[in-house]
Amino acid sequence: MVEKLTHRSWSRAQQHVEGEAARNDVIVIGSGPTGLATALMLARHGVQVTVVTRETWVADSPRAHITNQRTMEIIRAVGLEDAVRAQASPRGTMASQVVATAFTGIELGRAWSWGNNPARQGEYLTASPTEGCDMPQDRLEPVLLAEAARLGVRIRFQTSFSGLEQDADGVAVHIVDGVTGTADTLRASYVVGADGGQSPVAAAVGIPFLGESGIAGAMNISFTADLSAYVAHRPGSLYEIVQNRPDGPTRAMIRMVKPWREWSASLVYLGERNSKLTEEEAAHELRQAIGDDSVDVTITGLYPWRINRIVAETYGEGRVFIAGDAAHRHPPTNGLGANTCIQDAFNLAWKLAFVIKGIAGRGLLDSYSAERQPIGQQVVDRAVDSWALGAGLLPAMGLNPALSFDERQKRFAELGEASDAGERRRADLRRVLEEESYIFEAHGVEMNHVYRSAAVIDDGTEVTYERDAELYIQPTSHPGARIPHAWVGDATRTVSTLDVVGGERFTLLVRDRGQAWIDAANTVGAELGMEIATVAVGHRGDVQDLYGDFADRSGIGEAGCLLVRPDQHVALRSGGAVEDPAETLRLALTKMLDRTGR
Repeated sequence: MVEKLTHRSWSRAQQHVEGEAARNDVIVIGSGPTGLATALMLARHGVQVTVVTRETWVADSPRAHITNQRTMEIIRAVGLEDAVRAQASPRGTMASQVVATAFTGIELGRAWSWGNNPARQGEYLTASPTEGCDMPQDRLEPVLLAEAARLGVRIRFQTSFSGLEQDADGVAVHIVDGVTGTADTLRASYVVGADGGQSPVAAAVGIPFLGESGIAGAMNISFTADLSAYVAHRPGSLYEIVQNRPDGPTRAMIRMVKPWREWSASLVYLGERNSKLTEEEAAHELRQAIGDDSVDVTITGLYPWRINRIVAETYGEGRVFIAGDAAHRHPPTNGLGANTCIQDAFNLAWKLAFVIKGIAGRGLLDSYSAERQPIGQQVVDRAVDSWALGAGLLPAMGLNPALSFDERQKRFAELGEASDAGERRRADLRRVLEEESYIFEAHGVEMNHVYRSAAVIDDGTEVTYERDAELYIQPTSHPGARIPHAWVGDATRTVSTLDVVGGERFTLLVRDRGQAWIDAANTVGAELGMEIATVAVGHRGDVQDLYGDFADRSGIGEAGCLLVRPDQHVALRSGGAVEDPAETLRLALTKMLDRTGR
């Protein structure tokens, strides 16, 4: 059970005595979802961590919110699923993207979103033991912070990073206390820059970036309004309000934060004026989008930001690594931002911990950038491509900004006409909404991550996709892929294969004839001084293959094995028996963990 954390209770929750000298294995710069997730995951390994942040507390606005299945699997793995679900809006409240002329106006169409399409729900249900939800960042960060504090992570709020130097033994991190103005230097073996889109850490070590920053300005408007009468019957995470006004067409993107009173809006159609809105101007725009002046609209915050298309060439330099928005920056389309950040942390944390604890050599850390940078590039490209897809909505309705108001009005009216022009217009609109499945139903982008690096033993096969790899998940046990979900258990429990792996150690999974692999894992684990958990899935195993899904999805025969990393990705796959299982595991782990010569 994670205690609800408030600023007032922080002194009680903090796990160290102020002023006491503390050893730092890792210093994390930044306290957003990336930094807090990295810190608590490291702490689960017993690593000493200090988080340095210029913030005074957790996020003050909803910001990121879509939490996809893969991220919920990670949250489940670190024991926080119940705590997150207690604060989140469930999948059903995210059912649709609704397009209308106002909340009270004509509805122009809907698109299924975030796993709610009845035609695709089976794919989501069979993909994972858990499901996505809507968890606003200002509710997620306190959950992560409370768990990090419980595990002994030290948090230094109101403290600015001012520079660093690396040497052969570690990193000196220069900081300034924002309250006293006192400069200080902390020392750690490694540093993780989780310091957001302007990342001073990335700049300090000269990490190069690819792409373009500052493409356009944007503003998030947080507000409260009871819109339940207009939305409770058509739940959705996003309502797109399209209007044709004399000064140009408008498209307000209004996002549910908490059903059905808390909201966040983006009014990109205002251009540069968007970032300079006053509260009164914002409220006026929102009332026009709602269409009911009797609804009380209260602005709770204005948060300007910039749209970027940028990814780091590499995610590390020496003993310094970057993660989250420090490494990849993109539009919010597809809801991939915080998900990718937390997944970065899950990949990096176990590798740092293994190196710090002497289980692995420093070469293991090279695999972090090798594995996550291509994912970051894919996410940036997908988000920008989806942003471009959304640009087709207004022209499909006849609301081309280059046309006069009267001409736009005439073409827009065609949507309601019983005519050839009306039929074409409606078909164009439906086509655009269906194309937006690449925004709201890109399950493959979320789940089909296959890592390729020295921390994975390639078996010489290729992953081939039967359907669009961005839209559809295709579970696979290919080395580098996340282990496929299957329900296993016994008379006392039903759990997922993802529940029996991870846990800060490697896990060997075998079937009924895999005892030789189990014996080998025990031998090699003792030799290398590391824990290798073993799980036999079979008729008389540790757990039973309840529906036969593990046999179907594991890609191994009854005498084969899967060696799974702490981040739930397959490190080694053997389809059947080998002549010397111990030597196979020994060579694989020596290579993956950079143990050569030990």
